[in-house]
Formats: sequence, structure tokens, C-alpha cells
Amino acid sequence: MNKLVRFIVLATLPALVGSCGKDYLNTAPTDRVASDNIFASLESATTAVNGIYRYMFSRTTLPVNRDQNKPGVGGIMLAMDFMGEDLGISSGSWYTTTGEGNWVGHRNESDDVPLYYYRTFYKIIGDANFILDNTNNLNATEEQRNNLISQAYILRAYAYTYLVQLFGKRYSGSAQNSQPGVPLVLKSTDGALPRSTVEEVYAAIVKDLDAAIALNIESRKNKSQANVDVAIGLRARVALLMQDHDKAIECAKKLISNSAYKLMSREEYLKGFNDASALSEFIWASMPTADQDYVFASYFSQIGYNANTTFMRNNPKRINAALYDRISATDVRKSIWEPNPTAANFPLPLASFVRQPYMSRKFAVKAEGGTLGDVPLLRLSEMYLIAAESYVERDQDNLAQDMLFEFMKIRDPQATRTTKLGQALTAEILIQRRIELWGEGFRFLDLKRLNQSLDRTGVPNFVSASVSGLMEVPAGDKRWECLFPRTELDANPNIVQNDI
Repeated sequence: MNKLVRFIVLATLPALVGSCGKDYLNTAPTDRVASDNIFASLESATTAVNGIYRYMFSRTTLPVNRDQNKPGVGGIMLAMDFMGEDLGISSGSWYTTTGEGNWVGHRNESDDVPLYYYRTFYKIIGDANFILDNTNNLNATEEQRNNLISQAYILRAYAYTYLVQLFGKRYSGSAQNSQPGVPLVLKSTDGALPRSTVEEVYAAIVKDLDAAIALNIESRKNKSQANVDVAIGLRARVALLMQDHDKAIECAKKLISNSAYKLMSREEYLKGFNDASALSEFIWASMPTADQDYVFASYFSQIGYNANTTFMRNNPKRINAALYDRISATDVRKSIWEPNPTAANFPLPLASFVRQPYMSRKFAVKAEGGTLGDVPLLRLSEMYLIAAESYVERDQDNLAQDMLFEFMKIRDPQATRTTKLGQALTAEILIQRRIELWGEGFRFLDLKRLNQSLDRTGVPNFVSASVSGLMEVPAGDKRWECLFPRTELDANPNIVQNDI
């Protein structure tokens, strides 16, 4: 087993002992924990699965201790937007000149950035594998075992979806996709594996999600847990990545027609994107509680406009002004950014908070003085946009127009059905995708998926100095792939590094 996966720990004890970070670090490695200890009861096995969810929003400790902007999966989501052109800040700080926004960190095998990405998702995979390898022996009903198995399948697929996009080349719907992806670790006993192909990794992702869908586990304690709806939503996302547009439409429409979810009303939309239980279109979210507040190392401490952290007080997060100008005046989303903030139209908790043009109020912390909110991992709006984009690709422009209008009329009561066709229609859908999913971790991945270049030169309010002057990256450039971390290369000689 490769070193990073071998010493990935099963996140069981944190849920039992409380919120202290070092308690987590004291747990035993997966290959040294007797399965009898964890799978002696349904309760302890369930705790093991819940530990993965907890890990997903926990602060990631890194060798050089530059980890305040590394709040688990949420930190990676933010990095994906800071690597794009639609989210920016006025001066160099976390995510911009520290490795992500300037596209330096992920291209340095000794930097914390690729280690952070690699370790985060392989830990999820390692823990999911351990659960899948042992749950069949659990003394429980078949439905109870299937519940745990389903969640492990979904979590493993979710992690591989990120890994293959970050460390491999983009998936091509018209090619064999024999380009190297990532090691496909599917058993807790797997040894040091070479990189599987991109096609093989996606096939494994699809297999896991289809297996979870077939198990059809609907019940869950809350939206932090993955159930069949999450599997269907991720299957739609993956189908879009694979340019399997029929499947993308099929899965997206299943959730759109699911009465458990509906697009948020105007009032809901302006509540701060922080409460998955209360927001009707949240399908899946990380939901930390008050005793799990990692202060500076949380998603909302990096993006919540009213979070009392240095990163938010001094550097409010701003939208691409040109993108903002594409939003209709009657669209509710026009209200979540402020082109000319004042004390009257943009109140802030303290006088020490800076106001800057086009700053965001999309994300707000749940409680004044705190840094917590529920991190959106999957929302219904994404399904509408996936279906609309896929309909165009299937030469069904009328259906794409219908789907886009069903979405837009909720966001903008004055919206009219577009008459655009073909590429112009796709361009309009992608504009709405950029507006809707701003700050939720999609922009870098979308640019790569679409084989488009990064171009910040057309952003009127993008500050070049904040990203060390990195304003353009051509499509297909080697910088669209992360380098594998040096620690993993040293431990696993079967991995071939990406082009340096």
C-alpha cells in the first residue's frame, strides 16, 4: 500500500471523544486497527462512516504549518475558484500568492498544495475501502449494512472524481482516455499501485455510484450524510464530465422531479447559504456543529463576508465585474454582490472590516462572532444547469431552453425564455453556471472540463499583483495537472510523475 494511503487513519475516535484536533491525530492507522474493534457493533461502524464526514470539514495539518486555508474538502473547493477568474481579492494573501491563485503550489511536488489535495481524498478513499472490506461481516440487518456500504461507495466515488480531475488530463468523450490518471486503490490491502488510466478511474467511479443507486438507500439523519439522492446527483455530475449527456439528463431530471427538493425562493437565497436543513435545494452539505468550529480553518472563515477573520476583514471576496454585469437587475443574485458598498447598503460586524467594490454577501456565518456554516456540496440548481447544457449537446435546443427558463424564472421573476441556439445557448447556460455556483468550487474544473483557457485579462477588477501576475493559462497547458507530491513518489516507485 502506498505511504499516504497506508498511514491514512480511520476517522473514528473524533466523533467519540469530541472536537480536539490532536485526538484525531492520535488514532491508529487503518492497517493497524483490528476490524473487530470497529465492526463489533453497528454503532461503532456507523461512527466510522460519520468520521469520514467529519474529516471532510476538518482542518488539514501540513508539514510547514501553512494550513489556515486548508479546511478539508471546503478548502479545496475554494482553491478551485481562486484558480479561476470569477473570484478575486485586492491583494496577495491565502489562495492567491500562496500557491493556488498564482498556479504555483500545485505545480511544485514539494509544496503543501498537491500534498493537501492528494492526502485529503486518499484518506476518504482509504477509510471507505476499510468500511467496504469489513461491513459484510457486521452483525446487523441487510438494510443496515447496505446503508453503510452505500455511503462508502458514494464517498469513494466523490473522492476519485476530484483526484482524477486534479492529477489526470481531462476526459475526452471521443477518445480512449488511456492517459494516466491516479492509482486506483479499491481494497484496504492494496499495495503500491501504478497510475490507472483516466478511463479506468472513471469506470470505477461510475461503478461505485451505480452500485449505490441500486441499493437505493433513502434514509439519513440529515443532509450531511450521503444517500441515493446524493449518488444520483454525483452521477449526473460525472456523466457531464464524461460527456455522457443522455445519462446526465436522466440523473439530473430524477432530482429535479424529486419533491424533496426545490429551487430556493428569493428569501431563502439571501439567507447566507449556511443552513442545509432549512434551504430547500441543498441535497448534500458538510454540517459542522458549534463544538467543531476550527475558527480560522473553516470554509466560512475564508468566504463568509461577516466572518471575523483577518482574511475576510482585510480581503473581501469579489466577483468578476464583467460577470456581475451579465446579471439582470431583477435577478435575486444581483443582490448578493455589491458594486458600491457603503455602511448603509453593506453593514459589517466591525469597523475594522474593509469594504471594496463587488464584494460578496452570498455566504454568511450562521452565528455572529463564529466561523461556521454548512458547506454546499451538491445543490439542485446544478442539476438544472447540467440538464440544460446536456440538452444542447444532444441537439435538443428547445428542451435546453425550457430547462434554463424553469431555472431562471425562479431566480428572476422578469426572466424570459431565451431564443438562443447551439453554441450561443451553451454560452448562456455556462454564464448562468458561473453566476450560480460562484464560490462553490467549480470554475477551475469547468475550464478544464471544457478545454478552455484561463483568461483574467478581461476582468476589469482583477488585481494582477494579487496572483503574482498570472493572468492567462492556455487550454491544454501542463499546468492544468497537479504534480504528485514528492512524499508519495518516494514511497511508491510505481507512480510516474506528470510533466514538470
